[in-house]
Amino acid sequence: MTAELWYLYVVKCSDDTLYAGITTDPDRRLKEHNESNKGAKYTRARRPVSGLTILGAFTKVGDALRAEKKFKSLSRREKIMYINEA
Repeated sequence: MTAELWYLYVVKCSDDTLYAGITTDPDRRLKEHNESNKGAKYTRARRPVSGLTILGAFTKVGDALRAEKKFKSLSRREKIMYINEA
């Protein structure tokens, strides 16, 4: 049995802000952010979102959550540098 991967991703919102999250299916999640009520409240008010970038893949959800928390604690400048290195 193959372990499910959890992905840390970031998207750019229409107001030029960044939104980071985790998911097991990045393409589905991007579609949810743009087209459904399943997208985050933050992104629903800032559609469309674009520029999906995968920042990491993890075998454990806890590891993905910790990476998300660490990424969200960065300054915008640090986030952009991190994205550019991904």
